[in-house]
Amino acid sequence: MYKPFSIAFGIAGGIAAGFVFKQIWRRLAGEDEAPEATSTEYGWGEVLAAAALQGAIFAVVRAAIDRGGAAGVRRLTGDWPD
Repeated sequence: MYKPFSIAFGIAGGIAAGFVFKQIWRRLAGEDEAPEATSTEYGWGEVLAAAALQGAIFAVVRAAIDRGGAAGVRRLTGDWPD
């Protein structure tokens, strides 16, 4: 029963994480877009820092949404989803 909700939470988490990353990147770098790995305008440090930040934000936002979804299912059903 939890699987369809889990998929929806995952999609919502990805969208939310992308939005959060873009907002943080704009404030930190003053640019609208983070550097692509193949971009010649940026060095290794900038590309890897952007990727690390994006990965960390994605993991935290997704975990928060998944955890909140599981807690919501527990409140509704009384059981923690496996």
